[in-house]
Amino acid sequence: MRLYAAVAVSGFRRYATYRVATAAGVFTNTVFGFIVAYTYIALWNERPHLGGYDRSQALTFVWVSQALLGAASLIGGGFQEELQERIRSGDIAVDLYRPADLQLWWLANDLGRAAFQLLGRGVVPLAVGALAFELTLPTSALTWSFFLMSVFLGILVGFALRYLVGLCAFWMLDGSGLSLLSVLLTMFFSGLTLPLTVFPGALGDVARALPWSAMLQVPVDVLLERRHGAAGLGAALGFQALWAVVLLLAGRGLQAVATRKVVVQGG
Repeated sequence: MRLYAAVAVSGFRRYATYRVATAAGVFTNTVFGFIVAYTYIALWNERPHLGGYDRSQALTFVWVSQALLGAASLIGGGFQEELQERIRSGDIAVDLYRPADLQLWWLANDLGRAAFQLLGRGVVPLAVGALAFELTLPTSALTWSFFLMSVFLGILVGFALRYLVGLCAFWMLDGSGLSLLSVLLTMFFSGLTLPLTVFPGALGDVARALPWSAMLQVPVDVLLERRHGAAGLGAALGFQALWAVVLLLAGRGLQAVATRKVVVQGG
């Protein structure tokens, strides 16, 4: 475990070196937050309780989304493109010879990246949003603790989904189309475009049952204390943990098939 802890620390430090990019990301998230916030204000003025949220809760959804945008890789980024390139070039053979599990190596690296993005790009936009608008933020330290736990599980689910997409490069010469599809699905079904509670009927039920909802919708609902009591919190965190386990196991299975049956491209 010390090895993977060192990889996570290395991933954190790696992204911490890109100070200009981090500042640009903070600025972009903040500006985009204002644009979406005023769009939500216009929408919620017409439908004051749309999706079961009041206006303050809806604005909280906006700014928490901006805070988690980089950490949860809601619009792509992170290790996926690097993994695909290493598969295409054949450098993945070097990774497979390391005395470390391939999936755990990339997971540790991505957790380090996510930790930096949460601190470096997430705190400032949320603070600006709280100063500029009336947000519904909890005062209980316990609620914040459950929220961070939910964020962690959401990041695991996001990693597992992107790892599956990245591994598809073993069979596809160009995985950019699949990566773009993955980003679009994440944006729509995570709640980034609109809270999933807004979706009507069967579409809403299906959207909330899919793994992408664990990346954003569930953590925000935990923060807004919409998951009441031990049963509600247990169901929310259990839902995320279940999808994380299922997808991580699927990644291990696909990894085993890829490394045993497929000739590495370029190597």
